[in-house]
Amino acid sequence: MPVDDAQAVTMPIDQVAALRRMADVQSTTLRAASRLDLNIRMNVKRAVALGGVHGCFFKEYLFMVQPIRRLSFGAFMGPFHPLGENPTLALHRDLELIQWLDELGYDEAWVGEHHSGGWETISSPEVFLAMAAERTRNIRLGTGVVSLPYHHPFMAASRMVLLDHLTRGRAMFGVGPGALPSDAAMLGIDPTTTRARMDESLGVIMRLFTEIDPISHVSDWFVLKDARLQMRPFSTPHMPIAVTAVGSPAGMQAAGKYGTGVLSFGLPRASKEFWGIAEAAADKHGKSVDRANWRLVIPVHLAHTRKEAWAQAGAGAVAFQAGYREETLGLPRGFDGPREDVAKQMVARKAWCIGTPDDLIALIRDLQERSGGFGGFLVQPVDWATREQIMRSHELLARYVMPAFQGSLDGLLASQADVAAQARVHQQQRLASAEKAERDYQASKTESSTALK
Repeated sequence: MPVDDAQAVTMPIDQVAALRRMADVQSTTLRAASRLDLNIRMNVKRAVALGGVHGCFFKEYLFMVQPIRRLSFGAFMGPFHPLGENPTLALHRDLELIQWLDELGYDEAWVGEHHSGGWETISSPEVFLAMAAERTRNIRLGTGVVSLPYHHPFMAASRMVLLDHLTRGRAMFGVGPGALPSDAAMLGIDPTTTRARMDESLGVIMRLFTEIDPISHVSDWFVLKDARLQMRPFSTPHMPIAVTAVGSPAGMQAAGKYGTGVLSFGLPRASKEFWGIAEAAADKHGKSVDRANWRLVIPVHLAHTRKEAWAQAGAGAVAFQAGYREETLGLPRGFDGPREDVAKQMVARKAWCIGTPDDLIALIRDLQERSGGFGGFLVQPVDWATREQIMRSHELLARYVMPAFQGSLDGLLASQADVAAQARVHQQQRLASAEKAERDYQASKTESSTALK
């Protein structure tokens, strides 16, 4: 049905105005204006002609406009460094990277906890993030993640409250069962018990964060007796919390049970069905979960062209897959074929992105469609390329990918479309103004000459 004035006022006025302005632009301007769909979904119910730019009304288009939630961007750092280089320098390069991300406007950085394997060398993300906090201004800093079965929950909670205060509310608490069985083995922990321990520990930590009365809890692996945190969280009611959900439904179940965020690693876990596990658990336990707090992690390397990106990162990506995942962790390759094809296979399966900013934009959109929507995209930095090339990759993402999902281009594109649509009129006005100025000047000269005579 036609959209009259009464229907138009049900839309935000700035969106109505922007859409009406776009109605009259020609092909070149339309191509620019159409990019607004990066942050505005327009479902066209039926097509007919639109009115003019000035005071136009929608005649036979019915637009359903829904702003897409701002997507946050960050890094999820193991961090991974190949064997053979100075580990001290690698740690300081990680700090330098977080500083660079902060300067580029990334929203957050997560740093992991690992104790074996040789590739990931940060054993205490809380200590590392406290140092990173002194070097940064705005970026949020999260543990990615604390392996809860390795720690007494009271001590884990106490450290995070301290970090929350030291960062003045920039801390985030990522938790998980522990990624490496070799870490659990050194502590004498049966890997089959780690997910249950994580769930139990998180439940206690949530109580410590939110309850003032002393808590007692007796477990087969820890004891609390009349315990309370003397320092309360700086954030209200506590810092953001997220659970890893990677290889099993346990993470999603825990997130739903306690109403936390989620950290997932791309496909195939970026699915509507996987998120449904969290929603079902939340319903069961009287909690709620929000897709805005679901973050997806993908290894990424960007350059201006695909050829350039592959030349920079292709060999390093293959070495990472072979050296870390296959040789160190013993994980299967996942496909039949030579080692040299592994990076191309991972990109083809949309598990990695090696390419241009446009390639990453397309991948994120595909992930949004498959998953039903998520609130955060995290790059997984790996030393696939040189230090300078890696820094440049993060810069390209900030310059060209972030704006596509954060609405920062909407006003600029709408303004350009508006001005371009009226370019001929404006040019005529400029010429008319110049001609009038010339006539006035000539007239003034004539008057002056007459007066002198």
